[in-house]
Amino acid sequence: MRLVQRSDTGDFVLTQIDDDSIPPPYAILSHTWGTNAEKVTFDDLTNNTGKDKPSYKKI
Repeated sequence: MRLVQRSDTGDFVLTQIDDDSIPPPYAILSHTWGTNAEKVTFDDLTNNTGKDKPSYKKI
């Protein structure tokens, strides 16, 4: 399982969890109703961009 994990610095990193391991608490994120410019994408999280987007605070 791959999860996006928030680091101590507030950045997001992609983490691989073995199938035999118990995963940490996690959330399933769903669709938002903002414009494309307002939405935080997976690329924003993995590239450490998008912090200025309105929906970033919700994550």
